[in-house]
Amino acid sequence: MAVLGGCASGTQAPEQAGAAPAAAEAVRFPEAGSAWLKGGTFVNVEQLRRVGRGMTKNQVRELISYPHFSEGLFGPKEWDYLFNFRTGRGDEFVTCQYKVVYRDGLSDAMYWKDPACAGYVAAKAEVAGPVPAAAVAAAPQRFKLAADALFAFDKSGIADMSADGRAQLDQLAAQLKGQYKRVDTITVIGHTDRLGSDAYNQALSAARAATVRDYLIAQGLPRSALRAFGVGKTQPLVPCTDGGPHSQLIACLQPNRRVELEVSGER
Repeated sequence: MAVLGGCASGTQAPEQAGAAPAAAEAVRFPEAGSAWLKGGTFVNVEQLRRVGRGMTKNQVRELISYPHFSEGLFGPKEWDYLFNFRTGRGDEFVTCQYKVVYRDGLSDAMYWKDPACAGYVAAKAEVAGPVPAAAVAAAPQRFKLAADALFAFDKSGIADMSADGRAQLDQLAAQLKGQYKRVDTITVIGHTDRLGSDAYNQALSAARAATVRDYLIAQGLPRSALRAFGVGKTQPLVPCTDGGPHSQLIACLQPNRRVELEVSGER
């Protein structure tokens, strides 16, 4: 049974005592119904407690995943989430809205729409008994697939997928369906190397991520849980120097051409 927590309005106090004070204007939250992830997700409370000021978006993402509203990844200065917390009364849980505000690329303040929701994250001085297993969310699973194995060079459509790429995705879909009782989110992120323009690489990475998303939906994974982003060449894994043969540079950059997936749910 769900109970909505987070209906308060107006300026709220930051979630952490060390966070920056709110601006003079009210902190505004999006309508809960506009989240792409309907109903929110059960967050790993220990990881949520580690979110603080001065973190990059990648560091925040490692802890609490991508935002639950269609805000984009790198341009927006705010990430919004819908988090569920067990109340300890049977199957009842509350849904709370949470916001991370960024300044100069780093997390600057964290807010709850309903300040009472912070109580579900605060460490308790006394614990009456063991925390029920259902109240603790597992850390997201992450998968990394080489784009060169999935797609023909410079291509992004389903018709451009290799037989090996299809086999990898078939195996991954079967693994997730076998491991998870409930899949909450599957985030697909496309990456490219640094060759080519920013705009071209952004479009290619987004198209590849969307193709992988659609393929996994066709394999029976829940459409409502899947979303796709492209980040172009902004997150390389390896640096490579120019000056040598072009073929050598392409080979060196291979690890940067990839598709990553982050999966959250109940196992």
